[in-house]
Amino acid sequence: MHMTRREAFGLAAALGTLAAAPSARAAAPKLGTQAPAWYRFTIGDFEATVVSDGALPLGRPADGFPRAPAEEMQTILREAYLPADGVVLEQNALVVNTGRQLILIDTGMGDSMGEASRMFGPTTGKLRENLRAAGFQPEQFDMILLTHAHCDHAWGLVDANGQRVFPNAQVALAESDLRYWTDDNNKRGPAFMVPFIDGAKKNLEAYRDRLVMIRDGAEVVPGITAIAAPGHTVGHHCYAVSSGGMTVVNTGDLAHHQAIMLRRPSWEFAYDTDPAQSARTRVRMLDRLATDRHHVLSYHFPWPGIGHVARAGEGYAWMPAGMNLSGVG
Repeated sequence: MHMTRREAFGLAAALGTLAAAPSARAAAPKLGTQAPAWYRFTIGDFEATVVSDGALPLGRPADGFPRAPAEEMQTILREAYLPADGVVLEQNALVVNTGRQLILIDTGMGDSMGEASRMFGPTTGKLRENLRAAGFQPEQFDMILLTHAHCDHAWGLVDANGQRVFPNAQVALAESDLRYWTDDNNKRGPAFMVPFIDGAKKNLEAYRDRLVMIRDGAEVVPGITAIAAPGHTVGHHCYAVSSGGMTVVNTGDLAHHQAIMLRRPSWEFAYDTDPAQSARTRVRMLDRLATDRHHVLSYHFPWPGIGHVARAGEGYAWMPAGMNLSGVG
């Protein structure tokens, strides 16, 4: 069959229209959702799972690090390919199944304090749903270990009605933190001190008959040892999780930001109870972590918060671990 040039052009145009039409009719709405955030690996004979409580927007860099040289901080953020107008932290809680006990380190922001539970925005408070997505039920937990009693670590202990979220668990923390954050006499200084203390009192009071006081260098449960790291709070502790010759150190809030606070570990952080002591502790512990070469689980570093601390110039650098870990150590 002979087709003229005009007929060929007409047919091509018609076919192009037909091919484009289905894609226009099939346009779908944007979902704007993510998969549940949990990541499982092993530490020797222990099974470990990092579970997210959601992102925590800290605000302008100057709000979190008020005494840091603004221009230098901007440079550090740019060199790390991070926005210079806002700092966002992660919240990486750690579940450890030792084979005998199920342990959770820190509980996230929760919803126990109503509007105050959203002081950093609506993206926090996801731990409970992510625990269930990872296969855990709250009643299965035997022990909750708190690195300290701040809102984003302890306010997930109870629900909005003040009922225990983890009905069968003991709660372990430093006695000095327990005393400090349940004392109304400490409601002074920064405005956040009032909700922080009210929230700690509500969450810890519900477990008053099952509190366990931790001690520096002592095992809280077999395989998990407390390490005093004061300054961020008076009783802030890290936890070393060890099994089969492998160790992962959960550093809690030793350092909040993987670029700013490792590059400049002596810089003060706005939410530190004793900023000078916190800086000294941070330098001491970062040096220890770099020397020992243990894996680190950092509560606020980029998801899932697992990596190493390495010396870099006058400070340190964060070396994220690969996401294909079957075991670490």
